[in-house]
Amino acid sequence: MELITKAHGKIDISDDRLITIPDGLFGFEQYTKYALVDSDYDPFLWLQSCEDPNLAFLIIDPFLVCSDYETDIDDESLRKIGITKPEDIIIMTIVTVPHDGSAITANFQGPLVINKKNHECMQAILSDNRWSTKVDIVQALNKKGGCYCLSFHVK
Repeated sequence: MELITKAHGKIDISDDRLITIPDGLFGFEQYTKYALVDSDYDPFLWLQSCEDPNLAFLIIDPFLVCSDYETDIDDESLRKIGITKPEDIIIMTIVTVPHDGSAITANFQGPLVINKKNHECMQAILSDNRWSTKVDIVQALNKKGGCYCLSFHVK
């Protein structure tokens, strides 16, 4: 599939990189079709809207940032996107890179849950008060002894 993005212009995306978010993301409910696009900054990916080239979210695997991260999502919610067993789940979190140079954060309270078999996704809201919408990624990696060097040049 050919996809137009703000950051990379026109790119080709294979079908296995397409995901559907039937209920959309919180605040962006009208957008339900996305693609996972490689980022120039490993280990990040772009969650690029297929419906609006200007809408994309930087995402990361939260377990790379915090090895003791846990998600307790009820089975009924998971069944809505066809998940019946834990090995079918991919968890990602949305990252915020502020323009003012403040901390790069990830939303650990509202993770994305992707069914790797049918490519459907949902955004969960965790009630566990250990997780915040603004987990400082660099601070968490330093605490963990992380191996990724995170450097961004915000334009």
